[in-house]
Amino acid sequence: MNKLFLLQVFLIVGVGIFAQSSDLPFRFALVTDTHIGSSTSEEDLSRTINDINTQSDIAFVIVSGDVTEFGTDEELMTAKKLLSALRKPYYVIPGNHDSNWSESGTNSFKQIFGSETFGFEYGGYKFLGLASGPNMRMGPGQIPRENIAWLHDRLRETNVETPIVYINHYPMDHSLNNWFEVLDALRPYNVKLLLCGHGHANRPLNFEGANAAMCRSNLRANNAYGGYNIITVSSDSIILQERLVSGETLLPWVRYSTTERPKWIVDPPRPDYSLNEENPFVEKVWSIEEKSDIGGGMTVEDNLIIYTNTGGEIKAANTSNGRNVWSYQTKGKIYSTPTVYKGVVWCASTDSCIYGLNVRSGKLLHKLKTDKAIVSSPVCVENKVIVAGGDGHCRAWRVDNGHLAWDFDSVRNFVVTRPLVNDGKVFFGSWGNEFYALDSRNGWLKWKWSSGQTNRMFSPAQVWPIESHGRIYLVSPDRYMTVLDKKTGKVIWRYSDLVNRVRESIGISENGNTVYAKTMEGKIIALDATVPFRNVNWISSGENMGYELAPTAVVEKKGVVLAPTDKGLIYAYRADNGSYLWKYRISDALINMILPADNNNEIYVSAMDGKLLKLKLNYP
Repeated sequence: MNKLFLLQVFLIVGVGIFAQSSDLPFRFALVTDTHIGSSTSEEDLSRTINDINTQSDIAFVIVSGDVTEFGTDEELMTAKKLLSALRKPYYVIPGNHDSNWSESGTNSFKQIFGSETFGFEYGGYKFLGLASGPNMRMGPGQIPRENIAWLHDRLRETNVETPIVYINHYPMDHSLNNWFEVLDALRPYNVKLLLCGHGHANRPLNFEGANAAMCRSNLRANNAYGGYNIITVSSDSIILQERLVSGETLLPWVRYSTTERPKWIVDPPRPDYSLNEENPFVEKVWSIEEKSDIGGGMTVEDNLIIYTNTGGEIKAANTSNGRNVWSYQTKGKIYSTPTVYKGVVWCASTDSCIYGLNVRSGKLLHKLKTDKAIVSSPVCVENKVIVAGGDGHCRAWRVDNGHLAWDFDSVRNFVVTRPLVNDGKVFFGSWGNEFYALDSRNGWLKWKWSSGQTNRMFSPAQVWPIESHGRIYLVSPDRYMTVLDKKTGKVIWRYSDLVNRVRESIGISENGNTVYAKTMEGKIIALDATVPFRNVNWISSGENMGYELAPTAVVEKKGVVLAPTDKGLIYAYRADNGSYLWKYRISDALINMILPADNNNEIYVSAMDGKLLKLKLNYP
């Protein structure tokens, strides 16, 4: 057995450089959207792996995301076991299905596969692959800020004449909220091809002048066989051919020349912030830009705003000027919204711990351990901190000594939401299609409710539930608003509006009499919460927010309804009739939270791409 063969069969996964001196042409396989956990997925991937192994001239394999259906540890381990049967080097990146519903807070992918990025050289070409979310939240795709920094580092060490093939799960367009950061970074370089999956079909594409291709899913779908793509790189062209696992290689469906550099378009469209300059109703007081994503909300205590980032930090900044006061480093990414209770900041991390920190200094006072990553948010009541975690438990600890007060051990699947505490009960949903009401004193189950859905993706898990007039309001991805009796869990009404489809975002008026919900059609619907039946007060009019999926709470401030979006925009509507007032852009990414200040016209806003702003509202 020669050394070249041994090198080719050696499995390499991660950020390391796989370098091989090889003359053109060469061939590699692009496998994408395997969705392990869905029907036929394991058999489809096994067939593909067996087929690739029969072809000695395939140099390596790239797996471009949506490796799993739900991002569970079990699904990821199954995918890893299957891919380990490849007798070729393979390189893998996560897609939105691997990160949006990740029970580990996106940590397991890196732990199991070694990395969420890859960079290697072969045949004189450089291959660069980046992860993409959204992480833990429904919304547009987003490449984590850490990945963008990694890309810049890899490009700085690359000769501008080196031909580059770039891979992401998403197309490099508005499907990603930060597509332009990647394309702007690549512009000085000799980019030959941009590859993606996500759309489950073969499509020739072009992004701002660079040749690109979307590749088919590995799933068989309605066909007898699944498949993948074989990509041939020669001295003058790159050719893509669909390969069926029946053994048939179809004729090329796209051919790109490699003899020319990209014809980048001049002045491509970029997020427009000019609307802020024309808005007399909003004034920026200060802003912070983190080096990592911000995946949760924030809280204010006196003159401090407490927030987190996916670099694992819990941070406090001065509310007057945004300057950092203290920071505390955990050992996992954080998607939890902190809370403050009796001078202690409580926050959960994906390192499976809940941290209690002195609010003035950030000094560690308590560290409470669970059995799995936590991506939910704590609440405090009755001298207890309560956390519904990722290990099937909802626990309460005493805030004075950190001792366990009670443990409810029957939560189905993991919890993402911030629970509602009201009238001695703790309300929350999980990714197990169930919604729970526990006694806050002892953790006993008062009632639980299920819609009857079996598909976990329809669970009432992302919504922050609200209470009004003895009723619990929630919305979920099944497009229903559900209203439950607070005491019994009995359904009072449940409705799906096919014209104004709700999803996961609701809020309540300052007086508690109106419930607001975002619709997928980009409107706000206001419902009368004083009556035990569905009565629509108004549906917003004027400017539309556009297609909207972000699970982020709507708030009201002094008669103005403020709606966060997954496009980094805040929309304002009149609370009395829903008429449009203004919009303001803080980012191009999903807004995590709008937090009104207590005693003035100011609000705090954070976005997934690491931005945190304080804004002053000048009411019309």
